[in-house]
Amino acid sequence: MTKTLGGIKEMRGMPDLLVIVDQTKEAIAIAEANKLNIPVVCLADTNADPDGIDYIIPGNDDAIRAIKLVCSKLADAVLEGKQLRENKANQMAKIQSVKAEDAGVEEEVNSEDEAAETQVQETASVEE
Repeated sequence: MTKTLGGIKEMRGMPDLLVIVDQTKEAIAIAEANKLNIPVVCLADTNADPDGIDYIIPGNDDAIRAIKLVCSKLADAVLEGKQLRENKANQMAKIQSVKAEDAGVEEEVNSEDEAAETQVQETASVEE
């Protein structure tokens, strides 16, 4: 039981994507993913039925070398996407933290703010 369901215990939520290697053996998993609106990517052989599969990767689902190649390329793409997302988030944080002083520009002071400040100073000196 741990062998077949052990990974589910450690899941934090619903998966974003389901990758299937042999459609005929994993028909139940594909049906459940479709019910839960989880996109399905499938390495499909010529005997595969494309119903229920969102993204088909044509290839030999019986050859271990083909499976390793496709899975390694998918994993590399996921890691690259995570890196791009992290880089974009870092750039956005830098853009949001830029101030007027960083660009060598002094902040403009509104004339109404200056008048209010002067009035407060005058009031304080009269009270003393």
